[in-house]
Amino acid sequence: MQIRDLPYSDPGDPDVRSGPRFLFWLGRNQLAGQLKSLSWGLLHQLAIAGLPVTVGLAVQAVIDRSGGRLALAGGLIVALGVLIAVGDTMLHRTAVTNWITAAARVQQLLARKTAELGSALTRRVAAGEVVAVSTGDVEKIGWFVEALSRFAAAATALVLICVGLAIYLPSLGLMVALAMPVLALAVLPLLPRATRRADEQREKAGKATELASDTVAGLRVLRGIGGEELFLGRYRRASQEVRRAAVRSARMWALISAVQVLLPGILLISLVWYGATLARDGRIDVGQLVTVYSAATLMLFPLRHFEEIAMAYSFSRPSAQRAVRVLSLHRSSRDATVEGVTPTGDLYDPATGLMAPRGRFTAVVCGDPDEAGRLAERLGGHAESGEPGEADAAIPSVLLGGVALDEIPLDAARAAVLVQDKDPVLLSGTLRELLDVPSSGLVTADAALEAAQCGDVLSALAQASADNDGDPMRTRITERGRSLSGGQRQRLALARSLVTDPEALVLDEPTSAVDSHTEARVAAGIAELRRGRTTVAFASSPLLLDAADRVVLVHEGAVVAVGNHRELLRTEPRYRAVVTRETDEEEAAADIASVPAMKSAQEPALKSVQEVEERA
Repeated sequence: MQIRDLPYSDPGDPDVRSGPRFLFWLGRNQLAGQLKSLSWGLLHQLAIAGLPVTVGLAVQAVIDRSGGRLALAGGLIVALGVLIAVGDTMLHRTAVTNWITAAARVQQLLARKTAELGSALTRRVAAGEVVAVSTGDVEKIGWFVEALSRFAAAATALVLICVGLAIYLPSLGLMVALAMPVLALAVLPLLPRATRRADEQREKAGKATELASDTVAGLRVLRGIGGEELFLGRYRRASQEVRRAAVRSARMWALISAVQVLLPGILLISLVWYGATLARDGRIDVGQLVTVYSAATLMLFPLRHFEEIAMAYSFSRPSAQRAVRVLSLHRSSRDATVEGVTPTGDLYDPATGLMAPRGRFTAVVCGDPDEAGRLAERLGGHAESGEPGEADAAIPSVLLGGVALDEIPLDAARAAVLVQDKDPVLLSGTLRELLDVPSSGLVTADAALEAAQCGDVLSALAQASADNDGDPMRTRITERGRSLSGGQRQRLALARSLVTDPEALVLDEPTSAVDSHTEARVAAGIAELRRGRTTVAFASSPLLLDAADRVVLVHEGAVVAVGNHRELLRTEPRYRAVVTRETDEEEAAADIASVPAMKSAQEPALKSVQEVEERA
């Protein structure tokens, strides 16, 4: 796999049983790249290892006054220099390719999982952790994959050099060969503590990132209540904790680096002392001593790869574990079993008994907003919050036309049922790009914008599009629509959902950020545009509820009443308490009153609702 071939057509099915298994899976899937890097690394390392031999030959040739052998040694040094340059260049090229392609594979896997889970992802995993995994963690994982082949080349070169020295000059070669395993493994006792400190640093950094992202997302609210200094102080303390953890981690890695310098230094001193003694006694030649000393000195370079691979694994293992935690999430505990089916029909939730008949506009009222959000996600086939599989095993899947949503392919489920959150996100780009989404083609952008009452939004965008001849469709919308008001963002997101024209559209509080007059027109627009299509709206506004064909009251996880808005307002106290914001005392009084008294008590609420409807 080359960088120019990215992205992968299929990043594969990762092994998410653990972080180390995921790293092994990544390395195995890049076996060709690893072998290329290993081959160039061996060429580079062995060419370096050949320099001491040629230097020894040159020194001995000078001592023996042999011009021919000196010229030969010089030619060999030049050849080895060329091999070192070529090997180092190609090693770096292939190693970086492994790094980038591994990181790209992980990012594609994360993007695929994000698309699969949708908004349910951030309810299972903290937003800061998602950011950390998709940015810094993928680089650390790629670093380990890249360092693995270079470490394998260095380890292989060390073994070959030690064997060669033992054969070339046993008296000194055996000394070097026995010392190398000690030098390579001396830092192992320090690695667990270094790993723990590095994990602590990354954990604190993740919390600081999460705090920063939450602060930025709520900056407008913070300014409104004067809470900038409070959150600034919190982030300052979190940042200082990260700094202290980083210093403690750096001290341990500095100690490991010091050990990697101290022990080889002791070896070289011992080697020179013992070798000089042998040369003085005439038991070895000076050229042989220079050869062994030079080889031992150059062996310190591949030894550095042992420290690097330890650091790379220490940093990448928790990163891989975090990636696995995200990649192991599933929308359902069951695999898709119905292929090639786009179901149609009634939308039914067996857990609550909620039924949304096909082709009708159904409004759902829940006293608990969190319960409404969870039910909206379930209607879209999203898994419940919590550990993968736990909720799915206990709660049956939502049915569309009698077919379980978690038994059909994900793309078919998404095409059949679309869920719009109460806090939808607008991506940066022009308005035309925002509305350019997969759709049935039956609903135009103009019709969707009109139904969502986006006339004032178009006017505002037209005024801001001086360079686009006043065309609002070509006006660029800033990131997350921050240049628009909350109501404008909400209506644009609603228009985007209406353009898709799914078989079933689920809206969670689609008019919570608009005034009553606009809300009435939006409710009528939804009802008109979605006529003949299944629409479910979670709301508690009388204006939207009155526009629905039928209204369902969900209380404590079950459907307790079904009817139209006016009927439920007269006959169902729990419904009236939610819709009219009736207090507990008023509800209790209504429960014990007689029927005539109840009717007279309902008249003010009904009259107020009717007045709002007449004004709308």
